[in-house]
Amino acid sequence: MIRDLAFFPLIPWSVLAVLAAFAVVLIAFAAYRGLSGWAFRALAALGILAFLSGPSLREEQRDPLSDIVFLVVDESASQNLSSRPNQLAEARATLEARLSVLPNTELRVITLGDAPDNRGTLLMTALSDAMADEPHGRLAGAFLLSDGQLHDVDIVPDFPAPVHLLLTGEPEDWDRRLVIESAPSFAILDEAVTLKLRVEDQGNRPTGLPELTDLMISIDGEAPERFTVPIGRPLDVPLKLAHGGMNVIQFTLPEAPGELTTRNNSAMVQINGVRDRLRVLLVSGEPHNGERTWRNLLKSDPSVDLVHFTILRPPSKQDGVPVTELSLIAFPTRELFMEKVDDFDLIIFDRYKLRGILPASYLDNIARYVEDGGAVLFAAGPDFASADSLYRSPLARVIPAAPTGRVTAEPFLPRLTDLGARHPVTEGFGGLHSAEDDPTWGRWFRQVELDPGETGETVMSGVDGRSLLVLDRVGEGRVAVLGSDHAWLWTRGVEGGGPQLELLRRLAHWMMKEPDLEEEALTATAEGNTLIITRRSLSEGARSVTVEAPDGTVTEIPMEETSPGRFVAEMTDGEMGLYRLREGDQSAVMVLGPAAPREFEETIATGDKLAPVIKASGGGVFALSDGLPTIRTVPEGRVAAGRGWMGITPREAYVTQSTRLVPVLPGWVWLVLLAGLSVGAWLREGRR
Repeated sequence: MIRDLAFFPLIPWSVLAVLAAFAVVLIAFAAYRGLSGWAFRALAALGILAFLSGPSLREEQRDPLSDIVFLVVDESASQNLSSRPNQLAEARATLEARLSVLPNTELRVITLGDAPDNRGTLLMTALSDAMADEPHGRLAGAFLLSDGQLHDVDIVPDFPAPVHLLLTGEPEDWDRRLVIESAPSFAILDEAVTLKLRVEDQGNRPTGLPELTDLMISIDGEAPERFTVPIGRPLDVPLKLAHGGMNVIQFTLPEAPGELTTRNNSAMVQINGVRDRLRVLLVSGEPHNGERTWRNLLKSDPSVDLVHFTILRPPSKQDGVPVTELSLIAFPTRELFMEKVDDFDLIIFDRYKLRGILPASYLDNIARYVEDGGAVLFAAGPDFASADSLYRSPLARVIPAAPTGRVTAEPFLPRLTDLGARHPVTEGFGGLHSAEDDPTWGRWFRQVELDPGETGETVMSGVDGRSLLVLDRVGEGRVAVLGSDHAWLWTRGVEGGGPQLELLRRLAHWMMKEPDLEEEALTATAEGNTLIITRRSLSEGARSVTVEAPDGTVTEIPMEETSPGRFVAEMTDGEMGLYRLREGDQSAVMVLGPAAPREFEETIATGDKLAPVIKASGGGVFALSDGLPTIRTVPEGRVAAGRGWMGITPREAYVTQSTRLVPVLPGWVWLVLLAGLSVGAWLREGRR
């Protein structure tokens, strides 16, 4: 039973204050005039004011509440290193035993592991969530069993009692790690790009270790190259990307004797290789309606550098104009077609025929350019089927489709072939997914009949299913033949037009060997902790992919054909790191998350990150390697940590079961008391 004095005034406090002031003035005046009863009058006024203030005794029936102590146990991956699991288990058992015997104390144990999405150790988040479930007035302390490497130190709760950190780990712990300081997300092909790295040692590094270490660099899972690098200094690593698309670069350090873990000895970078500019040489023959369309299409793309070689006046034309007046500047034909032809990414022959303008040696050099890795697109018109056809030049050895000599002049609708529905150049082109789908684009009105031969791949057909667009690989290069000069009708919007720009873009990227348009390719993408594997192929049949995980385990996963020529498989809940994929003769590598989880970026136990939180609460930081401190109770506001001990603060919380108000004096007592004082003052003054 708890009693305390409470006031419930009969009139407002403001009015009571005015009356008190008025009484003080009157009594002071009576004392000044020497009235003999002023003391009785003062006591009477004081009694009246006390009565009006409504004094009462409040009686409360209280039940005491126990104090709550948190024990937050960090069971993240870094706590499995060295002797930490044993330290953690022993400290937890001892603390639970000691706190269980404390009177009026309840223990709440909170365990946490690695946060999802590689967010690391969220120690403060766990403490905040636990606080949200308990009354703050009952919290007497918190003990954190951790290595101190947390990743949410910015979320610091306002804990009303001492917080103590009990550090796992040993004084001699040390670790070596590889840090990527900066790396671009994309780079220009054939241009040097610089990555900044650093090898650093943390903790109590043993004496006598060399100041140099080996660094292995592997690109796309190939055999690594070994370099010797210094420790503790920034490193600039220049690289040149060998191919377009995603390049996976892996850096690895060898294991050093005695280091805590090798999980942070590797780092991986993904850099997307892109071309700076697309250099195109457009060679136009006889002027026609589509010539300007080709030029406008190429000039509309700011990433294209276009050189247009066109014949405006054939040499057979006789009009009496002196040769010296035909041109102010001689066109650098030899320099263009002999010396600098390798500088171009793509050459387009648009209705060009043999006129003696380009000697056979020039055309032979272009054929050599293709065989060495170049790309040529032939947009054929009626001239391709004539005696002056480019097929009757040294270029014939790289042209995949031979003209039969026939030209069909009738309306037709370009369609995909069965192969074209699977080929990445025309896969899904114009919204079509099979050869049976009806195109929505406009018709063309002329086609050169082509014989694709044994190596040519027909991806689009025209009149009576004849080859319209033929692709082929020649040597290291690629060639495409479009058997019509009416593609420009799509750009002009005839009969609704069509996607000529998209067709040209896909052809150009395929001929320049962009990975996204390879016919046979194995690729993978990461979405969270799910690996999505895609296999593109022109052949049919069931497929499965072999996946080698970062820990070396090999899994065979069946693939499902989601569209013609495209097979997909998914692997969920994968371990973070580098995956090696293989399907048939195709292989690839893919990084799922970082090479080293965030939990292993820093592994040396430290109290530095939590020091401000611990200091503000009055707690302390203790290394378990020095033994577990004893537990004391300390008053609120006092330091709660010392040599070999740590404290909790009893909160003396309670819950009120019932409340009763009792008047200080009965009403009749007040009446007798006040009347007696008033009569006493009158008698005193009357006798005098």
